[in-house]
Amino acid sequence: MLTGKCHCGAISYEAEGEPEHHALCHCTDCRGCAGAPMVGWIAFKEAQVRIKGTPVTYKSSEHGRRDFCGTCGTGLFYRNAPVFPGVVDIQSSTLDNAADMAPGAQIQAAERLPWVKQLNEIHAFERYPG
Repeated sequence: MLTGKCHCGAISYEAEGEPEHHALCHCTDCRGCAGAPMVGWIAFKEAQVRIKGTPVTYKSSEHGRRDFCGTCGTGLFYRNAPVFPGVVDIQSSTLDNAADMAPGAQIQAAERLPWVKQLNEIHAFERYPG
């Protein structure tokens, strides 16, 4: 059983069983909606996911639907019925145990920001530098 929640805790979820996939998406749509250089998505069949609370739904494309917390704004779920029928993608960084769930692929790499490939080459501070 995987569990997770939005930043403020108003929306929480449980997902059980094996995920369909877990990938980092580099598409401009995901990046724009998340305000991040990439977004991790772990997909489950709808029947495997239980959601507590009522997320707000945003129609991000003709068929894409993105759910987020209306209180804190955390992005949570993505659905696209024609492309992924019966599947809900969960933003994997919202998992309670996100560090234990490494993605298995990168998708939409054609849209990846070019500097993402060089992240290991820039200085990394363990905490915000004082």
